[in-house]
Amino acid sequence: MTTDLAGRSATAPTEDAVTRLDWVGTLARLVLGIVLLVAGALKVGHPAASARAVQAYQLLPYDVARLIGYGLPMVEIIVGSLLVIGLLTRGAAVVASLLMAAFVIGIVSAWVRGLAIDCGCFGGGGTIAKADTSYPLEVARDAGLLLCGLYLLWRPRSALSLDRRWYGI
Repeated sequence: MTTDLAGRSATAPTEDAVTRLDWVGTLARLVLGIVLLVAGALKVGHPAASARAVQAYQLLPYDVARLIGYGLPMVEIIVGSLLVIGLLTRGAAVVASLLMAAFVIGIVSAWVRGLAIDCGCFGGGGTIAKADTSYPLEVARDAGLLLCGLYLLWRPRSALSLDRRWYGI
């Protein structure tokens, strides 16, 4: 048994517990990072389509939505890459979590307002038939990815990361 600075008894976490949490972090980091990388890669070659997808949500002024649509794929690629290699994990998790929260809000907003649009998450986007919408699945997917980001905010330490190798995080 060990004691803390105040002399209270404290038990150090076992190596197994720390290792399991590190692997949970690695899984969260890779899932979120790979999804962002794929989403950005599928859109980066089609900036006009990405802009139309953002504009379809009808939440932002036309030109602002266009600008976001053009920039979003590069942001997704950069943040996804940082998460995959485990570099600046907490910062990347902040941006990824904000993106996922914005995506959930956008999808729920479109759903509530009765818009029939493809989310544009992995390319495409725009108006579709009401029967072709899949808002519950899209919200669930992005909420799960948001949880991955929030976990990494809470505990950015993970196995197989450059943060761990270079900074001991």
